[in-house]
Amino acid sequence: MDYDFSFFLVVATFVTGVVWGAYCLYLKYARLPYPADREPLLVEYARSFFPVVLIVLILRSFLFEPFRIPSGSMMPTLLIGDFILVNKFTYGVRLPVLNNKIVEMGEPKRGDIVVFRFPKQPSVDYIKRVIGLPGDRIAYFDKKLYVNGQPIANTSLGRYQGVGQGMNMTGAEHLREDLTGVGHSILISPGVPSVEDVFVVPQGQYFVMGDNRDNSNDSRYWGTVPEANLVGKAFFIWMNWDWENKGIAFERIGTILE
Repeated sequence: MDYDFSFFLVVATFVTGVVWGAYCLYLKYARLPYPADREPLLVEYARSFFPVVLIVLILRSFLFEPFRIPSGSMMPTLLIGDFILVNKFTYGVRLPVLNNKIVEMGEPKRGDIVVFRFPKQPSVDYIKRVIGLPGDRIAYFDKKLYVNGQPIANTSLGRYQGVGQGMNMTGAEHLREDLTGVGHSILISPGVPSVEDVFVVPQGQYFVMGDNRDNSNDSRYWGTVPEANLVGKAFFIWMNWDWENKGIAFERIGTILE
């Protein structure tokens, strides 16, 4: 079990609910009026915080969760300093902390940007793009991607101009990739070595890659992502803050991810 923010939200909701509920029961069986003229300080705090932490727990666990992008592995789609929202119910509703799925919903599609618990260290969240679905055969040679034997088409957009903390990617080859119907931008760094191999995606697993192909720690290096590790689908940028790029990038606020 990971003792993350969700764990502390569950604990806080339980403790404040029990304290407030126990006090209400005490007043009822003692035949005292509610609210009492003078509540104990602990009960006052519990009554105030319980509905707040309960709402936050429900929203964060079952609907939407915010994340901040700390690295450039998904450039140019996501920049360092982007704050995104992740849909938590797209791939099924899961219990907080335990992560057991209780309601089946949809499944990841090729091209989805997903947040997941890193298989090698589940307490750490990663974000990548789904390239391979269960049963797919993925190949990567000479910086070209193949899905089930078919080469993935891409169109050159010229040289990339980085900004802020992503300035080091200036000069990379900027391409528009058509991932079997899902279009998105990627970066390729000529001269930078990359893993070349053929990968078969097991059932119940997903092959993921970063859009910044030569600067991404992804399935080419550590394997596939189990379905149970999925957190949700990233869909929206609600803020960008990069202190090396004059602070807030207002033009990125409200961007729908593809």
